[in-house]
Amino acid sequence: MFKTIMLALDASKYADSVLKHGIDLASKFKSHVTVLSVADVRIFEWATSIGTDGFVPLIPSGAYESESRKLVEEKCERIIVKAGEILQKENIEFETMKYEGSPPDVILEKSSLADIVVMGKRGEYERWDNDSLGATVDTVSRHIPKPLFVSKKEYRDITNILIGYDGSAHANHALQCCGHLAEAFHAQITVISVTEDEELGKHYLQEASNYLLNYEVTCQTRIISGVPHKAIVKFADDHGIDLISIGAYGHSRIKQAILGSTTEQIIRFAKCPVLMVN
Repeated sequence: MFKTIMLALDASKYADSVLKHGIDLASKFKSHVTVLSVADVRIFEWATSIGTDGFVPLIPSGAYESESRKLVEEKCERIIVKAGEILQKENIEFETMKYEGSPPDVILEKSSLADIVVMGKRGEYERWDNDSLGATVDTVSRHIPKPLFVSKKEYRDITNILIGYDGSAHANHALQCCGHLAEAFHAQITVISVTEDEELGKHYLQEASNYLLNYEVTCQTRIISGVPHKAIVKFADDHGIDLISIGAYGHSRIKQAILGSTTEQIIRFAKCPVLMVN
């Protein structure tokens, strides 16, 4: 199912986990891996566009800008070279790509030819703001049309997968992705419905169970109550879940503007990786 995997790598502490998860997926699905590193040159473009009439009329010299750009580009080169060496040792088929620009824009553009994108929850400046979602993954998660695997700093094997299911089209696609993942990783699936309506919850879970009968997986179901993102994260913590999979709620123009959507909150507070599926 995941024959082309894109790994968005930077110099953050999340990079090792992103790479390891990418290797796992590629090994299980015999996939081709694309390693993408983006030199974020927005600060230089901003400084140039401000001009002498800007609020802060301090324009870096041409030599300073050139040297800074060179350092950023060299960092990206080191990232993809290191990743390539590791992938080669693992006998993974791969290619590397290095671009200049806005990381979210480049990731979204290049994701069109990937079956799944893997990236860290935060970028290389996460040490200054540990409690929030990284700006790049936040933007990408709101617009990406492909499954997005958001890793944590700490890598973990995937043996227990949790699916939050609500009968939506996106949740149906999450079932499909997790069916393939569970088969490949020999993982157990737990499907939960977060609702106060028990009959509706039973309906959703029966629907999910029937679908997963087509896969060679072990599946259990649960109805739980509460605020969806809090209930899902707590269940995952309490039951040793290695991966949470959810449908990509909040992709309409109105919902994109709502701060604190279910999807965003789960990615932000989950202690395990999250697979967001459109």
